[in-house]
Amino acid sequence: MEDATAPQPLAGFTVGLTAARRAEELGALLERRGAVVVQAPSLRIVPLADDGELRDATRRLLDDPPHTVVTTTAVGFRGWLEAADGWDLGDALRDRLAHAELLTRGPKVRGAVRAAGLREVWSPASESMAEVQDRLLAEGVRGRRIAVQLHGEPLAGFGRALREAGADVVGVPVYRWLPPEDIGPVDRLTDALLARHVDALAFTSAPAVASLLERAGERGVRDALLTALRRDVLVACVGPVTAGPLTERGVPTLQPERFRLAPLVQLLASALPARVPALTAAGHRLEIRGHAAVVDGELRPVPPAGMALLRELARRPGWVVSRGDLLRALPGAGRDPHAVETAVARLRAALGRPELILTVVKRGYRLDVEPGPARVPK
Repeated sequence: MEDATAPQPLAGFTVGLTAARRAEELGALLERRGAVVVQAPSLRIVPLADDGELRDATRRLLDDPPHTVVTTTAVGFRGWLEAADGWDLGDALRDRLAHAELLTRGPKVRGAVRAAGLREVWSPASESMAEVQDRLLAEGVRGRRIAVQLHGEPLAGFGRALREAGADVVGVPVYRWLPPEDIGPVDRLTDALLARHVDALAFTSAPAVASLLERAGERGVRDALLTALRRDVLVACVGPVTAGPLTERGVPTLQPERFRLAPLVQLLASALPARVPALTAAGHRLEIRGHAAVVDGELRPVPPAGMALLRELARRPGWVVSRGDLLRALPGAGRDPHAVETAVARLRAALGRPELILTVVKRGYRLDVEPGPARVPK
């Protein structure tokens, strides 16, 4: 039976989000599990209802009907039909779709297709474009006209593979990604990542990844950001396509088995706490989370200075850490040696268990943990 008094799985952790679409829903799911959420949309979505690019693609398909239509997102498919209705082309488009082989990437777009009075031929169990591509190539696509409804994701590899196999591929761009009107939140999130004040970063689209990295490059901090993502920040992506730009740069990512928001949140709720080692100090169980500690199952918020000291002490549990080392770990402490004593006193009060941190006269402080031979500091 779960302990009703135990902290929520993401309590004490900070999660950064870059999503433009469904950001509030994703943030709410994380907050319900205790996370502090930093919202920084790295893109904005501009509908193309009045855009000539979408209208031209639609007219091309009306003039030269497709053999196969690949639909990728429910919102994109509905937006395409709504735009066509606005141009008085909706009935003609539905007729073309009704006579084509309709492939749907997943259950949501399948529902949108059926709601439009149409019927799909097939949908992959994995909800993966890779499986769609494999099916088409196995069937043979030479001489076939294939329309692919896009929704911002980079599907260049998908289209290239089909074209190389002899298909005529028509992209249907229902939405366009543009930089956010206010870049400030993105810069603040990047600064927090560089300072290691964010524990996890979640992505729901590859363009959001590319936009964040591009902005970091403009500021001259892309390499530093990638280092933070490789070493210290847990990065979770909704699927392999989203993770692509990070995988190319050697950033490890976690991905749920089902490419949905709820499984993404569940993955974070299990993976983040698992990264936190539990210590036994002065007979108490201690976990050190992003901006809080858990002492004997009780969440104890700790101010930034205290967290900096606690992390430094936990790097060498049981061993004495000098006042000089602790002073260097304190953010903005300068050279005032009394800053360490003040911060330690506040840290003890925040933890509610002063005995966790021992004072070693004229030497420094240590966590009250039995040091093992592997813990000898260099």
